[in-house]
Amino acid sequence: MKKTTLSENKSKIYVIGTVLFSTTAMCLVDGVWSPPYLYKSLVKIALFLAIPFAYFLIFREKKAYLRQLFRPQKRHLTVSALLGLGVFSVIMLAYVLLGRYIDLSAIQNSLTSGAGVTAENFVYVAVYISFVNSLLEEFFFRGYAFLILKKEGGRLFAYLFSSIAFAVYHVGMTGGWFHLPIYLLSMLGLAAGGCIFNYLNERFESIYPSWLVHMCANFAINTIGFILFGIL
Repeated sequence: MKKTTLSENKSKIYVIGTVLFSTTAMCLVDGVWSPPYLYKSLVKIALFLAIPFAYFLIFREKKAYLRQLFRPQKRHLTVSALLGLGVFSVIMLAYVLLGRYIDLSAIQNSLTSGAGVTAENFVYVAVYISFVNSLLEEFFFRGYAFLILKKEGGRLFAYLFSSIAFAVYHVGMTGGWFHLPIYLLSMLGLAAGGCIFNYLNERFESIYPSWLVHMCANFAINTIGFILFGIL
C-alpha cells in the first residue's frame, strides 16, 4: 500500500474543500442570485480557474502535472471525435423522444428572466458555452477534481466525488426545468457523463479528449436552444 505523505494529505483536503465550496457557490449563484450571464461567467471563472491555479502555486511540486493536462496528442482525437458524435446523437434523440414531457417554454423563460439570455445574444452565449465553458469545466472537474484526487485519494473515491460534484453543480441552473422523474434522470445522466469524461482523462492523462466530447454535448444542447429561441 502506498504511504501517504503529509503534503499529499494537505493536497487532497485542499482539492476536496475547494471543489465542495465552488460547486455549492455556483449552485447558489444559479439558483438563488441568478445574475446576468456575464456576471455568472465571471464568478465561474474565478472559482473554476483561479482556485485550481492557486493550488498549483501552493503545491509547487504539482506544476509539471499542470503542463501535462494541456498536452494534446493527435492519436486520441479520433476516438474522442467518434464518441462525441455519439453523445451528440444521443442527446438529440432524447430531445425528440422526451421533448413532449419537458416544459420547453419554462426553460426558455428561465434563461431569459434569470440569466438574460435572449434570441439576440444566444449565438454568443452558445459559442462561449461550447468552447470556453466546456474547457473550464473539464479543467475543474476532471483535470483538477478527478485526476489529482485519483493520485492522492484513491481511484474509486475520485470517480464518485468528481462525477457527483459535476451533477450537483448543474442543480442550481436546471432547477424547475423538468418534472421530477426526468430531472432525476438528467442528474443521473450528468453523473454518468462525468464518469465517461473521467475515464477519457484517466486513459489519456489529458483534458483534451474529454473536452472534445463535452463540446459535442454542448453543440447538441445549443442546437436545442436555437430551436427554443426560434433561430432554427
